[in-house]
Amino acid sequence: MTDTRPDSVPPRRKGRKTLILAAMAVLVVAGAAGVYGIAGLQRNAGDPTCRPAVALAQQLKPLARGEVAAVTVAAEPLKLPDLAFEDGTGQPKKLSDFRGRTVLVNLWATWCVPCRKEMPALDNLQAKLGSPQFEVVAINIDTRDPAKPKKFLEDEKLTKLSFFSDASARVFQELKGVGRALGMPTSVLVDGEGCEIATIAGPAEWDSADALALVKGALAR
Repeated sequence: MTDTRPDSVPPRRKGRKTLILAAMAVLVVAGAAGVYGIAGLQRNAGDPTCRPAVALAQQLKPLARGEVAAVTVAAEPLKLPDLAFEDGTGQPKKLSDFRGRTVLVNLWATWCVPCRKEMPALDNLQAKLGSPQFEVVAINIDTRDPAKPKKFLEDEKLTKLSFFSDASARVFQELKGVGRALGMPTSVLVDGEGCEIATIAGPAEWDSADALALVKGALAR
């Protein structure tokens, strides 16, 4: 018996309608994938604010030699997370507080032997080049005894460095999240916009002629 109801659809027409709806769904999915793909490419392109930092890094590449040969200069724009920590009085600080200045962000801990060995060189770097244009921002990430790192600096007579700390060690996780902290110590040279200029995993002789030339080169440009 033939179905004469007004809303009935012959089997062939129903199948064609299903194909059309399926094709439309594919187009919608493909369009969404395209949008997300473009967004992903835009994210991967990096922050345009940091392109000058990459240009500077490439100019400094010949200076990454000798005692700072392990330094990797920035090849793509990277704006660092706005790292949050505390100063020596317990007041909150952020990396953005140093905007307009070139800084060497260093993560260290008293349980890290290479870190302890590196600290005198960082103190000397601050003594030689510290200015309104440049500062060594050495952030301690000891998570247990807050008095221990301060005592270490006092015992070693490291008086030029300002004391900064993050007892949660979140700064390490944030730098790790952008691929800039694989171990300790870690140092990142950052421009006045908060953009990476260069990074080194491990210690360096920061008061050596090679290191001074690298930092001076960043400041001169």
